[in-house]
Amino acid sequence: MRQRADDGPALLFEGVSRSFRTGGRVIRALDTVSASVERGALTGLLGPDGAGKTTLLRLAAGLLKPDRGRISVLGIDAVKEPARVQEQISYMPQNFGLYEDLSVRENLDLYADLKGLATAERQARFGELLNMTGLGSFTGRLAGRLSGGMKQKLGLACALLRTPALLFLDEPTVGVDPLSRRELWQLIDHLTGAQGVSVLFSTAYLDEAERCDAVLLLHEGRLLASGDPKSFAARMDGRSFLASGAGETRRRAVEKLSRLAGVIDARLEGGHIRLVTREKRAPPLPPELAGTELFRTQPRFEDSFVALLRAASPEGGPTPAFSAGAPRAAARGAEEIVVRHVSRLFGSFRAVDAVSFSVRRGEIFGLLGANGAGKTTMFRMLCGLIPANSGELRVAGYDLRRAAADARAQIGYMAQKFSLYGDLSVRENLRFFASAYRLFGARRRERMAWALESFDLAPLAETAAKDLSLGHKRRLQLASALMHEPQILFLDEPTSGVDPLARRAFWRQIGALAEEGVTILVTTHFMEEAEYCDRVVIMAEGRILAEGTPATLKARVESPENPEPTMEEAFVGLLEAAAREARAA
Repeated sequence: MRQRADDGPALLFEGVSRSFRTGGRVIRALDTVSASVERGALTGLLGPDGAGKTTLLRLAAGLLKPDRGRISVLGIDAVKEPARVQEQISYMPQNFGLYEDLSVRENLDLYADLKGLATAERQARFGELLNMTGLGSFTGRLAGRLSGGMKQKLGLACALLRTPALLFLDEPTVGVDPLSRRELWQLIDHLTGAQGVSVLFSTAYLDEAERCDAVLLLHEGRLLASGDPKSFAARMDGRSFLASGAGETRRRAVEKLSRLAGVIDARLEGGHIRLVTREKRAPPLPPELAGTELFRTQPRFEDSFVALLRAASPEGGPTPAFSAGAPRAAARGAEEIVVRHVSRLFGSFRAVDAVSFSVRRGEIFGLLGANGAGKTTMFRMLCGLIPANSGELRVAGYDLRRAAADARAQIGYMAQKFSLYGDLSVRENLRFFASAYRLFGARRRERMAWALESFDLAPLAETAAKDLSLGHKRRLQLASALMHEPQILFLDEPTSGVDPLARRAFWRQIGALAEEGVTILVTTHFMEEAEYCDRVVIMAEGRILAEGTPATLKARVESPENPEPTMEEAFVGLLEAAAREARAA
């Protein structure tokens, strides 16, 4: 537990409400929220997309005013004196506004000017922050040339040019690989531990919430629950189980177990399937799951998080089953993607260096790696967007050097960044992409109806895409990518920034696609999602560092101290081992 002062909370919300008008509708972002953040504490802010997390942070930072209610920040009335609040706090929003055409040092200088940091103070403060973030060797590099993790660390350094009493972080680790995420957490722990800074941060990672002194859980603008993460887990005693020996592919077993009466969550966890039940008893198993063993396990914060949100949601249970359409008739197991000795250079920089792998029909194949490892470059080459300098690339039987357009007709692509038309409605976006894929008349109407129903977008059909929550934007992106029933689907960080419930729904859809014969190549920074892949490769510095099933990669880092490593521990362990070997060479 971190040291706390006794002079009142760092942040206090009393009956705070805030609404927005958009597209002719009034959206209540926060509804009579009362909550507090203690001084010196690390407090996590969680909730599904659209729960009101960013609105709460912006109100606390004095950037918005509430419709009603009181906000006290470090004893200051944030409604009456927002400028005074902003002198005492620092706020790092999502996509922190770095200037990508300026160097690391120039960004620091610019933000020092904005914060009024005297020239005489800068050298010492810059040195301290550059040392703390590990950016001391990169002061001359353009911000736009930094990896995602380094950008986040530079954004944090800019926010900390003056050490604040209270720091707000809006999803600081979204889009950051596990190794960089660990380094960011070391910085945050230093701030709260050694420097006594109070921190309120929102996150999509539930393991991060377990590190907190306290958690605030928002849902549809209301405070659903708050308290110590351990108290959340304690509420779930007797409702958490592990299943093994299902005798099926793990994806099929998850799907079947999730449909059992009384089960509110089913997810892969190492070599088991973790179940959360509505009541304190194991669900009865049907004959088709004969041989499956269930045993109780210690509840975790994530179990409570899911249970609370399921209870607060109208449906109260897992996402309904999903179907992409008719199963593909072609034989499973044939190679759909072939990469042989492929390299790609940008000037003298070798982004991809002699990479080889293949992906079979109906397989979910994970492409993992730290930020800057070459994953996105590999993706863009496979989609026919940029050529390889050397090597062979074949997709859906087409050589990308000679028939890139033919290959693209067989591909669905979902980009990491939102890539649809924000001013068009959901229906208009679907119609546009259907036409782009040469679907017209009855066929276009059929696929649009399928997309609206399968992705639960019908209630939002006339809503502008820019007004959707991030989770619904991702659904619309995936639906658009599948309009023409591609045989191969490329997913680049598809769940980045998406809340845990939306991620579960997304992966059930991806699993259904694979079972119907669609070949899927995916990148992700959520290492627990890599468990859903049949095989993965880990890239580092443009090369393949490791390849295999999730189980075989985890086995490579097993030890007496850690006999059952997680996929994240395997990822970090393999990268660190490679770095040690490189230093010793």
